[in-house]
Amino acid sequence: MTTPALFGLVLAGGASTRMRTDKAALQYHGQPQLRWAFELVSKFCAASFVSVRPDQRDDAARAGHPQIVDRQPGIGPIAGISAALLEQPKAGWLVLACDLPFLTERTLLHLIAHRDPQKIATAYRSAHDGLPEPLCAIWEPAAREPVLAYIASGKQCPRKFLINSDTALLDLPEHQALDNVNTVEEFGLATAALRPQAKTAKTVRVQYYAILREQAGRSEETLDTSAGTAAELFAELRQRHPFQLTSAQLKVALNSEFSDWQTPLKHGDTVVFIPPVAGG
Repeated sequence: MTTPALFGLVLAGGASTRMRTDKAALQYHGQPQLRWAFELVSKFCAASFVSVRPDQRDDAARAGHPQIVDRQPGIGPIAGISAALLEQPKAGWLVLACDLPFLTERTLLHLIAHRDPQKIATAYRSAHDGLPEPLCAIWEPAAREPVLAYIASGKQCPRKFLINSDTALLDLPEHQALDNVNTVEEFGLATAALRPQAKTAKTVRVQYYAILREQAGRSEETLDTSAGTAAELFAELRQRHPFQLTSAQLKVALNSEFSDWQTPLKHGDTVVFIPPVAGG
């Protein structure tokens, strides 16, 4: 039996609601994450594409890549998978979420080397719960009709589809490889973890108000930090203080001006984390 050709699909059709900014445009490796993921998957595939919603075709992060447009937008990542299976029904698809900054060539090579084309799919077991990871997996041509039937029955979860299908499951060679990043706080932790070890320390002044002041036990503090952004700094401070709010519930200001959580910090900056205003 001839093994079907392998095409690549980077899923970039999400709304990035929890991140509050387009995850495809975030940078962990010196370039937008979508471009980085596309270049990574393209190393192993005969052709590669980006999965997009119809309204995303012309946006800056996606317009420069070959695209496969969702035929049933609004049902999550299985829309992109099903569209690819329909677009090239004789190909196997190496499907990859765009928000996996810890993914490596080694992990993809291991997946491809252990591909079983006689199964519906070949996927990794999650390092956290042992369940199939559908968004770094090879979906075979045989998956097309079952996936379409699954969607037609009103179901949308690709993980549950693989759980109930003839799926080849592999153990991850690298425990952290498929950790995804969905929130501002997770972005801060991920960028800190991926930054080269030689970090430049800087001194910043942090001011606290309302509940943050109560939980920190002070109204301000000056500290030395190697955090590169406000998101990383807040993640660091949560290790020091019993903050109950997450970054998603806060706004941030740098030097008396509202700022983005990913703005680089500089020596001497004044940082204010602003909690929600109480009252009605």
